[in-house]
Amino acid sequence: MSKGLLLRRVTGKALVIGAALALAVPATAYANTVGVTVRTPGATSGPAAAFAEISTHADCSTGLVAGGGIDQAIGTGTSSNGNKINGTSPSPDGSTEYTGSTGVVGTDVTHWLGIGGSGGAVNASFSSTPYAMCFTSNLINHTQVVMNKVAGPTSASAVGLVTATCPANTRLLGGGARITPADVGSLKPIASFPTFNNAAHDYGRKAAANGETNPDSWTAVGWNGGGGGTGNMTYAYAICSGNGINVGGATVTVRFTEVSGPTAATAGQSATVGCSGSDGKLIGGGAAVSGGSVTITDFTGPGSPGDHLNGDYPSDSGGSPVADGATTAAYWTARAHTGGGSSPSTYTDAWALCADDGV
Repeated sequence: MSKGLLLRRVTGKALVIGAALALAVPATAYANTVGVTVRTPGATSGPAAAFAEISTHADCSTGLVAGGGIDQAIGTGTSSNGNKINGTSPSPDGSTEYTGSTGVVGTDVTHWLGIGGSGGAVNASFSSTPYAMCFTSNLINHTQVVMNKVAGPTSASAVGLVTATCPANTRLLGGGARITPADVGSLKPIASFPTFNNAAHDYGRKAAANGETNPDSWTAVGWNGGGGGTGNMTYAYAICSGNGINVGGATVTVRFTEVSGPTAATAGQSATVGCSGSDGKLIGGGAAVSGGSVTITDFTGPGSPGDHLNGDYPSDSGGSPVADGATTAAYWTARAHTGGGSSPSTYTDAWALCADDGV
């Protein structure tokens, strides 16, 4: 046999073996490394007096807050109209609030505040339960809080809308809302939702819609039912990934639902939305009581000045809050309530934020 023929046979065998090896080597393994543990200390009673508030907090022993929530007990009868959310927001230590200068106000925050307020009526059932979404990721290992604020609203049945936007080349992970002062009993945040700082979303006035990805901003809406309060303020908080992290492969998907009601006096309504299997892990959410179509038109207030929120929290598919230490929460629930008057053309809105870090 000639040397040339032998070389061709050997080379041919090598090519076949090489091809077989190429087929046998598996593709690079892929796994979403995002993990979330929900932390809650349980309920704190109050307020026990009219035109007051109580502050409570949930804390992450591991991980960083990507967002958080609050759920309230309100009792029954007309006095149930008096309990309302005054704030659901990040804190550096579990008590201090970010209410000063705007911009990036904190980094790697591990505490979340739930602040419950009262109007003109109270009962012994009032309480607030805070929830912290404690986030871990092999990619996103630092976070930052961006705060923005606006004066108002001061007139009756008026909104004060403000949007906080994440720095360029970061990912929005969650957000929150706050109003001050507590002694204006008709003042409350009626919306806290993800959005985009672009013309299509009117720079935060339209909310992110179901299936949209990578929102970059968070909007808060204050509502002044009875008017008054010249020093009223509304605050928006965006929780963003830290600077210098390559988030090009990370995706945050928005899930949204809108439910009609509540419309009768002294009535409630809830809306629940969740992450699908391909969306990644639930990392936060938002809530609103509104005039409807919040992802299509600029935000409008609900049908009655007494409308308010009593819930904005991680839940199961039926809307029940998850327990402390839950690691598989996949749904977010909004609970809205009317005051003493009927509320035509009112809607309850819920958003879930679902994350896949692409690692």
